Amino acid sequence: MLFRARQFSFEFPRPALLMGVVNVTPDSFSDGGQFLDAGKAVQHALSLVDQGADILDIGGESTRPGAASVAEAVELTRVIPVIEQLSRRVHVPISIDTVKPNVARAALKAGASIVNDIGANRSEPTMWSVVAEAQAGYVCMHMQGTPRTMQAAPHYENVVREVGNFFVGRLEQLTAAGVAADCIALDPGLGFGKTVEHNLQLLANLGSFSPFGRPVVLGASRKSFLGKIDASGTGERLPGSLACACLALTAGAQIIRAHDVAETRQAIRVAEAILSQRS
Repeated sequence: MLFRARQFSFEFPRPALLMGVVNVTPDSFSDGGQFLDAGKAVQHALSLVDQGADILDIGGESTRPGAASVAEAVELTRVIPVIEQLSRRVHVPISIDTVKPNVARAALKAGASIVNDIGANRSEPTMWSVVAEAQAGYVCMHMQGTPRTMQAAPHYENVVREVGNFFVGRLEQLTAAGVAADCIALDPGLGFGKTVEHNLQLLANLGSFSPFGRPVVLGASRKSFLGKIDASGTGERLPGSLACACLALTAGAQIIRAHDVAETRQAIRVAEAILSQRS
């Protein structure tokens, strides 16, 4: 299985890719305000690469539950200087975490290679045209509602089946928009319009998305559903995050999105070494 993102390509099976998170925001749920300054964001991103990040995911708009949308001009001001600097200093793909086509276009021009799109549930194809034109990688994430509304009352008859059906429909639409199949990765969207039980059901059944033949992205790092299981605070959820990452590998996840890169890298590499000995 091939995953392409402009000049980068990754052939699976291979060790899972580690996507390091850089939030250039004042209000993200786990590290809001820490890297709002472009210089600090760049230094943090370089540190994540040194720790083993295979991809850098740069975001300028908080997507925590209840978050309001950020003006396009503000988001551009936050992320473009960071991406421009990093594109000259790192040799790993840079991902832009955005729902706005114009921000994605500017980020790709500045040196990004992947669009990480929590808004893949939209009905209009402008974002997909931007991705297709650039031959960029695209993370297609499932979300019920919007960040402002998604946790109000999430409801599914069968969350695993419904997320799978969403991927079927989006793969068809992305292909129709000109996005190459080998440029697409799938993210079930833990915490995005899901209860704790929905998240656990998706984690327990990640393998059901393998037949799509596309890399599966797992983003459980520090999320609030972990704290609802054991009452841990945001800064206390590393063990739970690592448990999700390692279990996801056994179900075939190929990309792990994480805030704590060094710790996650060690955990998944050990898990992979153990899995390699299965008869």
